Amino acid sequence: MRVLEAISSFAGRNFAFFVIAAAVIAFLIPNAFLPFGAYITILLGVVMFGMGLTLKPVDFKLVFTNPIPVITGVLLQYTVMPLTAFIIATLLQLPAELAAGLVLLGCVPGGTASNVMVYLAKGNVALSVAMTSLSTLLAPIATPAILLLLAGQWLPVDAKSMFLSIVQVIIVPIALGLAVRRFLPGLVRKSITVVPLISVIAILVIVMAVTAANAGNVASAGFIVFVAVFLHNSAGLLFGYLLARAFGLNENDRRAISLEVGMQNSGLGVALATAHFSPLAALPSVWGAIWHNISGPVLATFWSKKSVQETDPVVPADAVAK
Repeated sequence: MRVLEAISSFAGRNFAFFVIAAAVIAFLIPNAFLPFGAYITILLGVVMFGMGLTLKPVDFKLVFTNPIPVITGVLLQYTVMPLTAFIIATLLQLPAELAAGLVLLGCVPGGTASNVMVYLAKGNVALSVAMTSLSTLLAPIATPAILLLLAGQWLPVDAKSMFLSIVQVIIVPIALGLAVRRFLPGLVRKSITVVPLISVIAILVIVMAVTAANAGNVASAGFIVFVAVFLHNSAGLLFGYLLARAFGLNENDRRAISLEVGMQNSGLGVALATAHFSPLAALPSVWGAIWHNISGPVLATFWSKKSVQETDPVVPADAVAK
């Protein structure tokens, strides 16, 4: 078990490098990974089940005890990211499938990797976890509704079908994970350290499957898609921080909201794009899975070397609420 724990920890720390390697391998030998495309939904369900295993009632406590930062962060999540994706897709004149895929990436909830980044950045980890949990639970309604509003001009959006898909791949697995944690706590305690490894493997397979399906498109459209994802992620990190500051939140909260807004659940974007649009529409989320796990650690490392006190005195949470 200790060996598996060590491997799991190593995989988590070097996730970005594994994602890049997985994408390169799948690009070079796509035929070997095409069959995995049929299992994308199941694999994402495995990741969400792992999230459910790690969630605790205390993760939602902040929503009720100090809701202002949580609500502010979630609102920014579902406004900044979709709107900047729409603007970037329009300015870059992306083809319809890529434009819709970029907006879809902006409409999905925050990714769980952001929680680790916030910890490394000396941000408010409780706020980050609360934002991830709340934005994920809101996704069945928020994601299809916003996508229909912003991306309907490029591709038809079946909001009802997408709602059911998100419930299937997110809500049900998370609920099962919570149930297992509640009724089999001993088993969960023994296996919880291996959950990150399983999630990493599942996401790597998803990345390989979609890269393989887009091997021909990566060469022709890969650069412009990367530029779009880079601009989108940068806008999320920047505006997440600046708007949190404008709302009067302290430095801990700003760092958490910045990383939470900027880092999306790329795996969900891949699954939804593949199921409801096309493999090409999933390409922005594939690049997102790669780039978010590079920019996040870089920013977290920068902040980890800069104390909160150097930037802004910490304001007590209850003072913010008042």
